[in-house]
Amino acid sequence: MKELIKKIRISLNMSQTELAELLNISFATVNRWENGRAVPNKLAQSTLYELCKTNNVPVYDMVFDKIKAATEAVKIDENRVLLYHGSKSGIQGKIEPKSRSKCDFGKGFYMGTEPSQALTLICDYDKSKFYIVSVAVDKLAILDVPADLEWAMIVAYHRGRMDKIKGTDFYNKYHDMANGKDMIVGSIANDRMFYVIDNFFLGNITDAALVNSLSALELGKQYVAITQKACDFVKIECEVELSYLERQFLKDVAGENREKGTSLANDICKNYRREGMFFDELLDAALKGE
Repeated sequence: MKELIKKIRISLNMSQTELAELLNISFATVNRWENGRAVPNKLAQSTLYELCKTNNVPVYDMVFDKIKAATEAVKIDENRVLLYHGSKSGIQGKIEPKSRSKCDFGKGFYMGTEPSQALTLICDYDKSKFYIVSVAVDKLAILDVPADLEWAMIVAYHRGRMDKIKGTDFYNKYHDMANGKDMIVGSIANDRMFYVIDNFFLGNITDAALVNSLSALELGKQYVAITQKACDFVKIECEVELSYLERQFLKDVAGENREKGTSLANDICKNYRREGMFFDELLDAALKGE
């Protein structure tokens, strides 16, 4: 937190005394913040948030600079992949595949190649924790899912969207797909893509629109440890602390990205409204054995 306060003050082109006067606090308080002898309370961070917003201080970028520096400091073996994980209340004890079963690839321990997705998931939670982790992928049986309609159908299966066609060959294909695998690797439904894929499930856009969205967006990957064996090969490299102030800026950007997703989905609907099949049509075809 001390480095963040200093960066904010420098961005505002202020001395410690000037910042203290603007915040209606003592010089000594600002000095203690920057020396790490004290941390701004929630009220003070809320005031700093408003100040930074008004003056366009790039706190969001500062968060990523901090994560980048922490990432560069981590040294891993060649057989390991460096990833990011966000937890709403922190990791307690042994890492286990115990997320909600209705997540993209089912129950597991989720990690991503891009820090933004993990940060988006946890920015609403006061006790959330952000981790840089690594996993030894060479020791695991992995299902690598391509960024196409197949990916969407796997997500649909795990989110319970295919329940009405249980027992069909189409349903069983996705039910059995990860059988014998320790880890699933596939695209992340980031803030923009999450809106698009939900529109696909709701019948607002076709599979053609969805596939074109996938090709248009640069999606990061998520690595999901679905067995305990895979979780045992995950190592926490370091924890990056996130203050209340930083989480507020993360929430703002997440909201902006969702708005971009809405706009993107609407544009795709217009461009591909007469091409491809809708999700319910695909399921109906599966029921008929087509």
